[in-house]
Amino acid sequence: MNTNGAIIVQSNLEILVEIHHPQYEEARDAIAPFTELVKSPEHLHTYKISHLSLWNAASTGLTAKNVLERLEVQSRYPLPPSVITEIEDYMGRYGILRLVKEEDKLILESDNELLFLEIVKIPEIKPLVESFINEKRAYVNANRRGLLKMHLTNSGFPVEDLAGYISGDPLPISLRKETLSGKEFVLRDYQKEAAQIFYASGSEKGGSGVIVLPCGSGKTVIGMATMALTQTKTLILTPNISASRQWIRELIDKTTLTKDQIKEYSGEVKEIGPVTVATYQILTQRKRKKTNENPDELEEKEEEATFDKDEMVNIPLFNTHHWGLMIYDEVHLLPAPVFRLSTEMQATRRLGLTATLVREDGKETEVFSLIGPKKYDVPWRVLETQGWIAKADCNELRVSMDPELKIKYALASKREKITISSTNEKKIEVVKTLLNHFNGEEDRILIIGQYIEQLEKIAEEIQVPLITGKTPNTERDQLYQAFRDGVLKHLIISKVGNFAIDLPDANVLIQISGTFGSRQEEAQRLGRVLRPKSDGGSAHFFTLVSQDSREQEFAMNRQLFLTEQGYAYNIIKDEDWLEKFANPRK
Repeated sequence: MNTNGAIIVQSNLEILVEIHHPQYEEARDAIAPFTELVKSPEHLHTYKISHLSLWNAASTGLTAKNVLERLEVQSRYPLPPSVITEIEDYMGRYGILRLVKEEDKLILESDNELLFLEIVKIPEIKPLVESFINEKRAYVNANRRGLLKMHLTNSGFPVEDLAGYISGDPLPISLRKETLSGKEFVLRDYQKEAAQIFYASGSEKGGSGVIVLPCGSGKTVIGMATMALTQTKTLILTPNISASRQWIRELIDKTTLTKDQIKEYSGEVKEIGPVTVATYQILTQRKRKKTNENPDELEEKEEEATFDKDEMVNIPLFNTHHWGLMIYDEVHLLPAPVFRLSTEMQATRRLGLTATLVREDGKETEVFSLIGPKKYDVPWRVLETQGWIAKADCNELRVSMDPELKIKYALASKREKITISSTNEKKIEVVKTLLNHFNGEEDRILIIGQYIEQLEKIAEEIQVPLITGKTPNTERDQLYQAFRDGVLKHLIISKVGNFAIDLPDANVLIQISGTFGSRQEEAQRLGRVLRPKSDGGSAHFFTLVSQDSREQEFAMNRQLFLTEQGYAYNIIKDEDWLEKFANPRK
């Protein structure tokens, strides 16, 4: 106990953190590996310890003793006995069950006989047990390895999977020392460490898990480093075609792989090679009747329905190949149908890459069970301090509503209120003000939003190109390249720009509207401008919010993840932003 501590640990596993306390940053960083920020009002932030957050912490090597020591050092009052018991109990459960392989047979085992006998009687587990070896070991259905892991996690007993992995077809690959343009290419220490921790020298202790690092920190490079360690046929899954082609460009630029060895499998190109880069959407594509819909638009559509396996025409094409490694880019966006594929490919090494483990659909448990636990992460602010990502200046600009709009808002339904406040036309004036302020030769500005009509109106008024789901991929690629080359200094993008686009010189992002209270979206959007700048300059992130509206509530929730990472938002009310950004910056 620390009588002057910055945190208060409550018996419901919530932790209150006093943000004006001198030890606030130290306390926040101490509890970050095993908590999640759930509320961030002005003076006290609320963090939550969950069973999953404890298991993820355990998977990175933290013990219950480590967690309790951190809490005791920072806590103003003695830890509630129930919290101590809960942490010791649930962290102690990680690894108490193990999956091992002997003579090609899958075995579930435990050192705790009574616990083992209790678990194998669980209704979901019982049908997966084939026969007992003794009171602590049993043969289980090898083809249902993923399903067994899911049921065990949901039952409160995550299993440590030590059953090993298939080698897959061999693929010689190494990293270049120079890129094709002649630039020196060297792995950063954390990139090398992340890949090695995942691979674990090829042992059964590695081979499945998630690397959590901010956008702009080079997660693609970690994927390539892992490929160089595994030396095997690889399937890379991405959120969209733009991301797939970015992977292909990076692989050709930074590895010894040739163009002939890397194939794209998408709505436009359907080829399979030693390295195949496919989209999540094409993997879950169902048999369709003839349609007049734009295939590019279909490629961008989110798959929300539950699919019958037989309808997913491309999955058999993939799980019949001898992949030795699967890479899930932006794993927090993994559609539910792809989890089914993952249950069937537990013998293949699986690497998830993401900036945040937060999923808006609450399927973090599926990621943990089927892709793997968190293997490695580094706080965003640590990489910022080391110069690997740009310093970020985050601002929430409160925009007033005109009297007529206020009346319309007051009379609207809850859902209409969100749309009305999000599409407040006064936001266009703010955008113009910011464009005038950031008008230097080095400035590259992205404008991003949720509502297509709003974006189209802004694009027309300021004469800036707009990319949406309807924009053909060839045109999209041309506009992205023009922005990278500096030919375009401003670009407007819909939510298709939330993830996996590489625009390294973007230094200002203006978010005019977002998806309700999506924390992952906020993280992804800030990530668009976090890549280090050639001039060492800062990144500027602006989110425009209608004052005294429901949009303010959603903005508070969206900011949770970034607040957790140590970013502070400057809230600039009403028209104070006009005075602050009235003139071009020097």
